[in-house]
Order: sequence, then C-alpha cells, then structure tokens
Amino acid sequence: MENGYFVGWGTLALINAGLAQGKNRSGLNWFLLSLLLGPLATLFLVLSSKY
Repeated sequence: MENGYFVGWGTLALINAGLAQGKNRSGLNWFLLSLLLGPLATLFLVLSSKY
C-alpha cells in the first residue's frame, strides 16, 4: 500500500506541473513544490489567476 501512496503523490505533482504550464508558470518549480505540499499546491494553482 505504501507504493500506491508514492505513485499517487508523484502523479499529482505531474498534473500540477501541467496545470502550472497552462497558466504560464514554471512547471518544474510547481512540480517540486507539489512534491512537498501535494494537494495544497493543487489548491493554490486552481485558485490562482491565469496571468
């Protein structure tokens, strides 16, 4: 079960990187931030403006 947790967290980080690039933000920075913050980084991305 532990491996599934890491796979899900990594997948979320990749999704966040794609969301960030769609909002003209650095995908790499958001990927790394997502590895630390996980779902909170997703929330910040969704609530941020596009520009």
